[in-house]
Amino acid sequence: MDPETRGQEIIKVTPLQQMLASCTGAILTSVIVTPLDVVKIRLQAQNNPFRKGKCFVYSNGLMDHLCVCEEGGNKLWYKKPGNFQGTLDAFFKIIRNEGIKSLWSGLPPTLVMAVPATVIYFTCYDQLSALLRSKLREDKTYIPIVAGIVARFGAVTVISPLELIRTKMQSKKFSYVELHRFVSKKVSEDGWISLWRGWAPTVLRDVPFSAMYWYNYEILKKWLCEKSGLYEPTFMINFTSGALSGSFAAVATLPFDVVKTQKQTQLWTYESHKISMPLHMSTWVIMKNIVAKNGFSGLFSGLIPRLIKIAPACAIMISTYEFGKAFFQKQNVRRQQY
Repeated sequence: MDPETRGQEIIKVTPLQQMLASCTGAILTSVIVTPLDVVKIRLQAQNNPFRKGKCFVYSNGLMDHLCVCEEGGNKLWYKKPGNFQGTLDAFFKIIRNEGIKSLWSGLPPTLVMAVPATVIYFTCYDQLSALLRSKLREDKTYIPIVAGIVARFGAVTVISPLELIRTKMQSKKFSYVELHRFVSKKVSEDGWISLWRGWAPTVLRDVPFSAMYWYNYEILKKWLCEKSGLYEPTFMINFTSGALSGSFAAVATLPFDVVKTQKQTQLWTYESHKISMPLHMSTWVIMKNIVAKNGFSGLFSGLIPRLIKIAPACAIMISTYEFGKAFFQKQNVRRQQY
């Protein structure tokens, strides 16, 4: 083992450096993956035009966001006419007729939530993993599962009420004073727990996803390093491990993704029309209704679009994050040497 590698084993990356690496990864992931979802939404809107007040799910590769249709005719990015014949045709026509910037329509407001959530998640995962390894003095295989569960649970819990407020601001164009009144009224009427409405289906999807993702990622990374005869993983090993583990977790948690999307849109419909939410709105009841209506395959609807989105998002995010950490680690080694 060369001296630099030994130095890198001793010198750790600081939490601030982990935050910077995850922030860079989050922005790069959203820039690359968002056009796929923008094209998907434009095709959906063409086939089934969005009415005012109707909501749709917007994904930037980091998080899913509920977006509410507003008035504005064809000026709004998701209502612009396109006459698209398919996905590739939509890509080329959007770039030619509206400019390349249109492929990132709607991205900035969602990044306000998605980037902090990703930074919290990845930094917490690394910090928890390091803590568990130091306490147990062993590299146990269940460490990624525990760290992944706790980190994701924490990130979802912190961001959930902020995402509810963002959706409300987007739908009603609230000023900050009106927003404060809305939050105060909601808390006084329904209690603090009402700010976490929609939290349960998100946790049911994201926490198992996180546990499976990190467990498989660490195992695949180690296996690929052994097969390649390497001590440290390369960018491509991280990229491949991220894509494969993300794909597996995406397939396994797809039923919860289908339920989450349905519950999110139903919750918004009830709230926007000031209808009291029915008691049969639990995650398990929605799941049973989907099976009764569409069969077991209904829980796996949208598998291919989810894989097309999740596999590259996981691959780009983790490989950029690991690259960033490796960069900072080398800088720390050099700083100590001189």
